[in-house]
Amino acid sequence: MALVPTLEHRLVNGRLALLAQSAREIERSEAAAPDQDFIDDAARTADANRAVLFTPDSSGGTTTLLVAADSRRTGFSQDVTKDPVALSAAATLTLQRATVTRSGEPFAEVAIPDRYGDVILYAASLRATLENVDLVRSRLIWAGLIALGLAVLVGWGAASAFARRIRRLERAADRIAAGNFEEPVVDLGRDELGELALAFDRMRSQLAQLDDARRAFIANASHELRTPIFSVGGFLELLQEDDLDAETRAEFVDAMAEQMARLSKLALDLLDLSRLDAGGMRMDLEPVSLADVANDLGEELDALAARREHGLDVIIEEAGTVLGDRERVLQVGRALVDNALLHTPPNTHVRVVSAGSTLRVEDDGPGIPVEHRDQVFARFTRLDGSRASGSGLGLAIARELAERMGGELRLEVDPDRTAFILELPLVSTGNRSQLRDNRHEDPVG
Repeated sequence: MALVPTLEHRLVNGRLALLAQSAREIERSEAAAPDQDFIDDAARTADANRAVLFTPDSSGGTTTLLVAADSRRTGFSQDVTKDPVALSAAATLTLQRATVTRSGEPFAEVAIPDRYGDVILYAASLRATLENVDLVRSRLIWAGLIALGLAVLVGWGAASAFARRIRRLERAADRIAAGNFEEPVVDLGRDELGELALAFDRMRSQLAQLDDARRAFIANASHELRTPIFSVGGFLELLQEDDLDAETRAEFVDAMAEQMARLSKLALDLLDLSRLDAGGMRMDLEPVSLADVANDLGEELDALAARREHGLDVIIEEAGTVLGDRERVLQVGRALVDNALLHTPPNTHVRVVSAGSTLRVEDDGPGIPVEHRDQVFARFTRLDGSRASGSGLGLAIARELAERMGGELRLEVDPDRTAFILELPLVSTGNRSQLRDNRHEDPVG
């Protein structure tokens, strides 16, 4: 609507400019004193509704206008005898222009004095011009109202659709919070809300996997706990009998000790997991010889390998000193060797190889199925099979320990071998001086 006044102002000024230009041209072409015929022609030439010739009279001390000729031959000319534009031109002897209203009708007027001392007034009606402006104004108003209505309708529709999408996401969040991970979160939009829905669905998938793993872990842990507890309970009942010989009692005690070791390992895994999650796992970083670690693992686990009918070899390819926590490096090594002994068939050879900054545990067993390779380091994950056992936490804890020591634990599978590789940073002058600063206190103890 701000355009309408500007349009009106420009149209009126344009009409006045055209009248002034025509008045000057007529005044320059004036050859003799103007008369009625001249005024009639001047009105037509200037495209004015009316042209009036005045003879100014200043005899009474006040300038008055006497009508000498009027292109409007009908009626009286008294309506223009006090015309302000003509009076101003007579007083200043210069061209004057302005808009006036007579009998309720607007006019654009130009008054110019001529060389004979007369004043010629040109008046052009602005009714058509202002009617056009009013038409533009009304159409703009209607167009604005229609556009506003359409904008309200479109905005209401878009807001309703957006609100429905938000409510769907809200219901999806409630479902996920309630533990229902079956129904996917679907939103076909390509805007930020669509991206949020995709993030929600990824979260749902991950939570579903975690929930499945949690359920599997609970089932596995229940089995792992129930079996040794029932075994120990059964052996205790048998030990209470008086007719057992010493050799049988010793066998029962050994079996009970083995079951208690299983219980202890599960408890330690759960404790390590809680400490890792809480950020309270103590790491005393120091120079560690991986060759010594490999030899210690061989001595410690050789008997276990023999009981499980495996060969365990220690190979030192290249001596190397790395920066790490010796006890945690041993813990990672035990987890890797135990995993190899547990998930490979009898008579499989397991090798612990020290090579520079890496400690490699490899075997020549059947390997890990392709569909399980991305899951071996996931928590609560156990491979299917008759020899699967344990809590499903060993490799997950081992990888997190490796990362806490600034290293990495990765899996490499070749056609003739499966290898888990622990790589830690080699000791250098720079990190040796920062050993004390890099230690992390354990609030759990």
